[in-house]
Order: sequence, then C-alpha cells, then structure tokens
Amino acid sequence: MPDLTGKVAIVTGSTKGIGRAIAEHLARANASVMVSSRTPATVDEVVARLSGTGAGTVMGAVCDVRDPDACRAMVEQTVSRLGRLDILVNNAGIGIIKPLTELTVDEWRMQIDVNLGGVFYCTKAAVPHLSRTGDGWIINVGSLASRNAFAGGTGYNASKFGLLGMTEATMLDVRYADIRVSIVMPGSVDTHFAGRTPAEERTWRLEADDCALAVLQLLSYPKEAHVSRVEMRPSQPKRG
Repeated sequence: MPDLTGKVAIVTGSTKGIGRAIAEHLARANASVMVSSRTPATVDEVVARLSGTGAGTVMGAVCDVRDPDACRAMVEQTVSRLGRLDILVNNAGIGIIKPLTELTVDEWRMQIDVNLGGVFYCTKAAVPHLSRTGDGWIINVGSLASRNAFAGGTGYNASKFGLLGMTEATMLDVRYADIRVSIVMPGSVDTHFAGRTPAEERTWRLEADDCALAVLQLLSYPKEAHVSRVEMRPSQPKRG
C-alpha cells in the first residue's frame, strides 16, 4: 500500500461498486479524494462515510460526465479546494446489454457518452493540472470487454474497445508531460453493474476491492516504471 499523503485524487462514479472501493482505498492511503456521481444524496453519504478514513480530506462533487462543462467544473473545484490534482481515476461507466436489434439509439448514445466521452472530457480538463505535479496519473477503469466481444455487447464493447485505444493513445500524448496513463481491465466483478445485485451464488467473481487494490498497486510504482495495462479475471470462474 503506497503512502499518498499530500496527493489529491478525483474518482468519477465513486458512490458505489468499483469506484467507491477505489475512493476508499485512496483515502486509507492518506490521499485527499474528490468523490463524484450524478446524485447529490449519494455523494454526501459517501463523503460522510469516508471522511476521517485517512490523513487526507474527502470532498464531493455532483458531476454528470456526459457534460464537458460539468467535468471541467469538477476538476477546477478540486484544484481550488484541495490545492492540486495528482490522480484522475476515470471509473464512471454504464452497461446496457442488449442485442443490436433491441438496443435503442438513446441507449447506444448513453454508453458512448458516459464510457468514452466522459473519460475524454475529464482527462482533457485534468491534464494541465496533472502535468504540474511532476508525477501525474490517469487510470481508466475499462473491462475485459475492452478486447473481448460478446453477444449483446454492441454498445458496451464499442465504448470499451474505444477506451482501450484512447488510453494507449493518451499515454503516448502525455508521457513527456510527466503523466502516466494506465487502464485496469477487470472481468466479472460482483457489483450492481448492468442492473445486477451482488449475490451469494456469484462469490466466484472478483470483488470491487480487488480492482481497487490494482489501482493502488499501479500508484506504488516508481516514476521510471509504467504498467500501462492490468487485466484481471476470477482465478476460478464458474464452470459452465
């Protein structure tokens, strides 16, 4: 576990699931964390729960990542209130799993706008601030669906394949601006994603904490080392 005292992080979509676990682990590592989601009540609840977890400050911002102005405002609010920005974790995501013939135009746009557009908007706003720290980090939460297509994944696969490409291209764009860019690609995780409910029969899946530990592991590497992609999968998936 790295000691992130003095570091400031934004985690998008961080009021539940993987994002909440990442925010909590960053706070436990003494980072100051900006929690965000679209719902004010859930932001307030998570801020209250995580405050005092570590030596840093936990604050909240309401942000719909589909809105570039909202993304820019969240970044500026973070820097204004917490003094800097060292780490951006682009976690906000949505999955609508339907065959192409059933997927609506609005559902297609929603997945592209959240899973791909939101990462672009937050990253573009954050890069100037991350560069000033001399050791900035952008960590995108993707999926094994970033390279493995599946039936019903027309919109989701498209957004996650795109995220992998965006991550790798952004890495090349900003590496000499003292920013490392990585993607964490988990497989089956026991969360509420895509309308599921965590359940006893799915205990073979990864946990949200497992994904958070991968993020902390990335942040523990010295500046001259860069792990650009982390693929995660259950060690013993359900036989089927």
